[in-house]
Amino acid sequence: MTRANSNVLIDQFTFEHSATLDVFWVVGFTLLTAALAQIRIQFPFTPVPLTGQTFGVLLSGAVLGSRRGFSSQALYLAAGALGLPVFAGGGFSVAYLLGPTGGYLWSFPLAAALMGWLVERGASRESWRLALSLLLCDALILVTGGLWLHFIYRFDYRQAALLGFYPFLLGDILKIVLVGLTLPRILNRPEPLGRG
Repeated sequence: MTRANSNVLIDQFTFEHSATLDVFWVVGFTLLTAALAQIRIQFPFTPVPLTGQTFGVLLSGAVLGSRRGFSSQALYLAAGALGLPVFAGGGFSVAYLLGPTGGYLWSFPLAAALMGWLVERGASRESWRLALSLLLCDALILVTGGLWLHFIYRFDYRQAALLGFYPFLLGDILKIVLVGLTLPRILNRPEPLGRG
């Protein structure tokens, strides 16, 4: 697969499909998400910290496409559940997947897959389409996290939104802007001379 027939960024750097290369990218974005999880700001009024994880989730779908994006985030959750310190603040174990941040974590593979699916259909070629796609996928993460707080921890809807949705809007908008402004520029750069 080449740049000429793919909207997925990593496919533009390879001329043929390789399972080994796929594994490399999936593991790489798993590690990137784990590293970004260590960027953590704990607000005093909510049990959910602001982290860089969602940037890794959105980027994995936008750069890897649906299948590999999903796989990178599923591997991220599996690594944490199996005891590797990949969650926010070096956390690990199944308890994290059942705690206050569980709703967000469970949504990561789905959000990455959705982002990748939209990118595969051309969303990454124009900033406005990519921005809408990023907003949709980010909303999926935030809404899932808020509903988790409502159904599992019995917060009413208003309180769940105050604890798990509104505090993260500004940070997530900044992440969306960062991805939305850079990816289309990379994808739409001129084709190098001599490459068919």
